[in-house]
Order: sequence, then C-alpha cells, then structure tokens
Amino acid sequence: MTAVEADPRPAVPHGSPPFADTLLARAQRTTDLATEYLLSIQDEGGWWKGNLQTNVTMDAEDLMLRQFLGLLTDEITVPAARWIRGEQRADGTWANFHEGPADLSTTIEAYVALRLAGDEPAAPHMAAARDYIVEHGGIEQSRVFTRIWLALFGEWSWDDLPVMPPEMIFLPSWFPLNVYDWGCWARQTVVPLTIVCALRPVRSLGFDLAELHVVKGRRKRRPLLSIGNAFQQLDRVLHGYEKLPVKPLRSLALRQAVEWIVARQEADGCWGGIQPPWVYSIMALHLMGFALDHPVLAKAIAGLDGFTVWEDRPEGTVRWMEACQSPVWDTCLALTGLLDAGVAPDHPAIVQASDWMIGEEIRVPGDWTARRPGLTPGGWAFEFANDLYPDTDDTAEVVLALRRAGNSDSVAAKSAIERGVDWLIGMQSKDGGWGAFDADNTQVLTMKLPFCDFGAVIDPPSADVTAHVVEMLAAEGMSDAEVTQRGVRWLLRSQEDDGSWFGRWGANYVYGTGAVVPALVRAGISVTDQSIRRAVSWLQRHQNTDGGWGEDLRSYVDSDWAGRGNSTASQTAWALLALLAAGEQGVSVRRGIDYLASTQRADGAWDEPYFTGTGFPGDFYLNYHLYRIVFPLSALGRFLDSAAAVNVDSIDGTGPHGA
Repeated sequence: MTAVEADPRPAVPHGSPPFADTLLARAQRTTDLATEYLLSIQDEGGWWKGNLQTNVTMDAEDLMLRQFLGLLTDEITVPAARWIRGEQRADGTWANFHEGPADLSTTIEAYVALRLAGDEPAAPHMAAARDYIVEHGGIEQSRVFTRIWLALFGEWSWDDLPVMPPEMIFLPSWFPLNVYDWGCWARQTVVPLTIVCALRPVRSLGFDLAELHVVKGRRKRRPLLSIGNAFQQLDRVLHGYEKLPVKPLRSLALRQAVEWIVARQEADGCWGGIQPPWVYSIMALHLMGFALDHPVLAKAIAGLDGFTVWEDRPEGTVRWMEACQSPVWDTCLALTGLLDAGVAPDHPAIVQASDWMIGEEIRVPGDWTARRPGLTPGGWAFEFANDLYPDTDDTAEVVLALRRAGNSDSVAAKSAIERGVDWLIGMQSKDGGWGAFDADNTQVLTMKLPFCDFGAVIDPPSADVTAHVVEMLAAEGMSDAEVTQRGVRWLLRSQEDDGSWFGRWGANYVYGTGAVVPALVRAGISVTDQSIRRAVSWLQRHQNTDGGWGEDLRSYVDSDWAGRGNSTASQTAWALLALLAAGEQGVSVRRGIDYLASTQRADGAWDEPYFTGTGFPGDFYLNYHLYRIVFPLSALGRFLDSAAAVNVDSIDGTGPHGA
C-alpha cells in the first residue's frame, strides 16, 4: 500500500510468526488497516464526509414541512416512515441518542409522522407510543418547538405559545436580547419563527391528535422572584400586544425580517447549513408570499435532497435526513489522522485534500462582524456551503492540518493559514477563551426567555474549542504570545474539580479532557504540572474494564454519568491522545491501544452505534460516522511514534525485550 510504503517506521507484515505478535505489531497492523480504509473512502474531489446521524425529529419535521407545503408524496413518506419505525424501541418510544432515555417530544413528533404515513392509532407500535405520551403528560408537556409544529396544524393554540415578535429585528446590537445576542444557530432559527408565529397559520394534517392530549395538569411556573418569572410577565404583555388590532411597526418588521433571511441563504439553498433555520425559513418566506417556484424557495427545497441519506435494508429502502454535514471538519481531521499514522505529507491524497480545503477558505464577512466589525475575514466553516458562519473550531483544525501537508509552502496555503490565524486571534473573547461562531456571545438573559426550553441558545467560550485554538497557536510558534497565554489561563481556570474538562461539542468530559491536555502541553505546560496530573488521574480512574473509554450523553444532565459509559473507538482515542500528550507509557495506554486493536473490523473501521457528538448539551446529539476512524488513527499513530511504544511486547509492558 502506498501509504505504508511512505511510512519511515518498519512495517510489520500481516501473518508474522507468533513471537512477533506483540502489542506494537498489533498496533502497527491496526494502523495500516485503518489508513488503507480511510484512503479508500476519500471522495474524488479530495474531501471526506461521514454521515451525520441524529434523532428522528429531523425526519418527522421533514414530513410535517412537506405536508405544510403540500409537497408530501409516497415516494418520500414510505421510506422515511420505514426509518422512523426502525428507530422505535421495544417500549414504543424514541430517544435522542442510541440507548438513551425515552424523550416525550421526540416520541410525539415521530408518532405524528407515522400518522402522516398512514399508520393507524390502533396498531401495536402506535398504541405503545401513545400510552407513553399520555402517561407522561401528553402534548401539554412537550417542548415549545414541538408545540409550534402542532400549532401549524391546529393541534395547539397559538395563544398558548410564548410570543417572539418580529419587531425584535429592530433592536440594535448593543441592546439586550437583540438577534446577535443569540448563538448563530439560534438567531437564524428565531428570526423566521417570529414571522411564522406572527402570522399564525393553521393547515390540515388530515386527522386529529385527540388521543395525545391530556387536559389535566399544567406546565410548571417559574419562581415569583426570578428573571424567568419576569420574562413570563413580559410574555403576558406581548400576548396583549398581539391582540391589538393595529401594530404600527408590524408590516415593516416582517419585511425587514424577510430581507434578513434572504440575505443569509447559502449557495446550496440552506440557512446556516443546519436543519432548524432551513425549514423555518422556508415556511416563513412561503407565508410571506414567496411561491414554491420562487428562486429562493425552489433552491431551498431542492437543497434538502443533498442532506438526504437513502439506504437499502432487508425490510426495504429507508430515507433519513442529516441535520447538518461536516466535510471540512471531517477532511481536516482525516488529514491529521493520516499524517499521524505516517502517511507522507506529499502523498497525493494529502495534497489533494489540502488543495480542496484551501479552496474552501471563507473571504467574506458574516454575522460575526456584529462583535468584531474591523476584523478581516478568514477561516473555514463546517459545511460545504456556509460562508456567513465560519467557526473557530474548524479554522484551528484546518490550520493544524494544512501546516503539516506537503504543499504548505505554496503561496495559497501560506496566505490562507496567515489569514486564518489572524482571524482566530481577533475572535478571542474578552475572558481569554473562544466560542465556536461568535466572540463574546455570552448574554445569559437570552436563556431565560419562555421560548427557550430546548437547546443551547448562546455561544460562550468552551474548553474544547479554546483548546484547539491554543494548540494551533502553539504549533504556529506562538506559545509565549499573550493571546495564547490568555487562552492557557482560561483553560486552567475552567478545569473541573475532579481534574477533567467539560466538552461542549463532544461527549463530554472525555472529549474536553482529550482536547485540553494536548493543547496545554504543546503550549508549554509541563507534563508534571498538577493540572495535567489531575487530568491523567481522572482518565485512568474512568477507564473501562475492556481497556476502552466511553461516556454516556446523560453526563450533561447527571454528573453521575461523567466519564461513564460503554467503550467506543472515538472516546478511547480521545483519552489516549491526552495520555500520550502527558507522556504516559503505562498500562492504561497499552490497554487502550489493545482495545482499539481488538475491536477493529476486518475492513479497517470500527463499529460505533453510540452518539459521541454534541449539538445542544442535554437536548440534541450527533453520531459523526467518521469519528470512529479519524480519531483512533491519530491515537494509534501517536502511540507508535511515542516512547510508550518502545520495547512493548504486551499490554502490561512485559515480553522478550523486557518492560
């Protein structure tokens, strides 16, 4: 294999005699096989993209959107319903992640989608879902976003939903609760929703949901003396405003909101590269008079097909929706994994991927300029088309990968790297950390609105993102620069009492710790420093008996789950990356490597049904199908290059060559 031939380390051939089957030899074979697999799935355009799986609300809401627009057909409904049924559990419910607890709102939306597909309420799988829904309070206890969907079809009263008036579009960026106080994903969702909720449409489902309503019981009220209660009182005032026969600014607000939405449509028809603002923007523009064949809406609706996954199953073809796509993220992580594994920097796959990433650089201003108006554009987004929302996390990882590629000395690469570094420096928040999409997006008042009962709505600095930026700055020779040291100090302040770090965008403390330790060490923190030793101790305490690491997503809401869960390839790799960076050479590292070698599939990949990515902590999670390849490859490659691999014949470090 070309990649292995380019590796300066001596290769251990498959089928070596038993005495050569050491842990080192197994790690080498595992690395070679994973390298071969990853190279084999590179797109001919130079990029990688794994499927990005979420829960069935994406599919249910896609069917409800098409019903609302009059576009629902059997061609769409039948395979989508087959997917939704396949994700239902034995107790009749649906969860938000693999083997997670049942979720009421997700189960309600899935039930509605299957009713749209023609499933009868008396069918056993529907009756089981209905029983769970009713037992847990019915539609009345579902989240706001679910009740908005039901209000669109007359199954909930618009009067009983929190008010978000479109007039909020007039608030200047310095005024509390303006649209730029929201995280970018939230503001793109809220602006079109203000139109939808102001116009209050009601269309037909073709049936009613009387069986899901529970009259008894009321939703919890907030404490009387609290910010939340103050916002509830404000919501009552806004409800009164909505009843006024004349609203002087309403028409102007609606028009300005429409202009705001249209200006933010991306080249592929999406908004922000993610599902929620996409579907609400389609509905908002349609309600404002845009015909379905209007260029904006036609492009938006057609673009949904690019986020659709079709799979052939024994029971028939299934269709499911990606909430987002991650080609830039996947490609830069794939490059890092391959380079860590010893693939030559001038390997054609590396050079082609680097050229593709250089071409994806964003050179236009976006919403981030609301907080950083004088900053020159530069950086990378997560998706194929998301020019208005580059993010610091992708930009840091792209720069790290590009700097190591064989074409890093080209004028195009140097210029792109320089602009990316300058943009990241300018995006540092006042406290020294980095958020993902915006700087200083920390207005907690936004979180207290009655409207906000689902998902993160602001984008404050996080440990994992800050760590990636710090690691990149250190790799650029800027360890001693004040911008880097401010980031280091932020990370040290944010360490948890138990020695771990919180993971905002990956599950969870294993991810955060796996990102922060390599960054701190690269930035000059000694491996003997107490912050590093405490992190190492935490990881070692949470290693599973099979040698791997795993963390259940319930750790976001229940600290008892922190660092606990079934082992996965990606989370094991995150732990190993931290331990190896900390200079660990002992049994915990060897057992982790053995876990990866023992669980690898014959084709070089790993099975990973568990969700290890995070969209909204506590609410929405992701299964990045490429995580199970790229992170183990990096961990294995770094192990083979580390002192931990010297004279290691077995898991406990013993063998014919000694410990």
